[in-house]
Amino acid sequence: MTSFELSDDHRDFRAAVADFAAAEVAPYAEKWDAEHHFPLELIAKMGQFGLFGLHAPEEYGGAGDFTSLCIAIEELGRADQSVGITLEAAVGLGINPIATYGTAEQKDRFLPDLVAGKALAGFGLTEPEAGSDAGATRTRAELADGQWTINGAKQFITNSGTDITSVVTVTARTGTREDGSAEISAIMVPNGTPGFTVEPAYRKLGWHASDTHPLSFSNVTVPEDHLLGKRGKGYGQFLSTLDDGRVAIAALALGCIRACRDLAVAYAKDRTSFGGPIGRKQGVAFQLADLDVAVRTAELLVYSAAALKDAGAADGAPRQGDAQRAEFKRAAAIAKLYATEQAVTATRIATQVFGGYGFIEEFPIARFYRDAKILEIGEGTSEIQRMLIARGLGLPVE
Repeated sequence: MTSFELSDDHRDFRAAVADFAAAEVAPYAEKWDAEHHFPLELIAKMGQFGLFGLHAPEEYGGAGDFTSLCIAIEELGRADQSVGITLEAAVGLGINPIATYGTAEQKDRFLPDLVAGKALAGFGLTEPEAGSDAGATRTRAELADGQWTINGAKQFITNSGTDITSVVTVTARTGTREDGSAEISAIMVPNGTPGFTVEPAYRKLGWHASDTHPLSFSNVTVPEDHLLGKRGKGYGQFLSTLDDGRVAIAALALGCIRACRDLAVAYAKDRTSFGGPIGRKQGVAFQLADLDVAVRTAELLVYSAAALKDAGAADGAPRQGDAQRAEFKRAAAIAKLYATEQAVTATRIATQVFGGYGFIEEFPIARFYRDAKILEIGEGTSEIQRMLIARGLGLPVE
């Protein structure tokens, strides 16, 4: 098991991102949420701060490691979960697949603007009838005369419909293997390609300031060289991408837990009832103690998993041995399962501590409460994480 300890550079970086979030995110989060506003003005500032370049190749303007990315997502998520998921998806689902599997030409075309925050990219995996069972993908891509023709639909795709979205990578069936299973490949579809339609945004329970759309593809044609990675390897690429994403989502959940703890503790010290602060009552104090345990445990799980990633793939390429890959996959699933379920619990506890005020939208607890549930669903449901963990124990679970 890889040990970890945040370096002085990491701690300095955390302080810098916390200051950025306090100045550029927290004062506006309530307004963005209420107006369902995707803050393009913030994206530019995040790009200038270098946040989209975390974990990207240095030759394309990137800097930092996977641990730095998790720190940034956590700190942004403490201020606003919508902003945290925007960064997580932009890097983990938008930039990382291109940086890891793209050709030199694909990287040169897309990465500079993505890393600078001048453009965003999406990753189209989920479909109306292919969510957790991603192998059931129905979107099809046929190759003829040097062109891929794509037909199908995707749903719940983050960063897919913004004014600066440049490309969406989609998984599609490109054939059938000898054993009868689907051959799944990943293909890049630039924004504005004829037949590629970004459908109206969802009316979501939470994450109101993030961009999420269904997508449809009707005889969409792109050149053959828009294949990302090798033909038939799209499913494996997706699984590797999701392992990283699960740790990043766990970091976002950690930001939620930490915010709930800090807000609830401050409120419990100031709110008086029956002649004193409510924090002196064991019924409140013990719940807040549980939140502190959740913060510290989730922190250990998130950053030990991030350390595994950095130790095994320092150059951004998947070079770990089988045992190390299995260890990272299990660590990612454990971190994601624990942190996201504790985030949901943390919002419930914090809302209870705030009482009626916790049900009022002017208080950030209400926003965190709405935002938290999706953490248990996106990038692999809690049930999928338990299945992966059980498999890691050697159980032949289906």
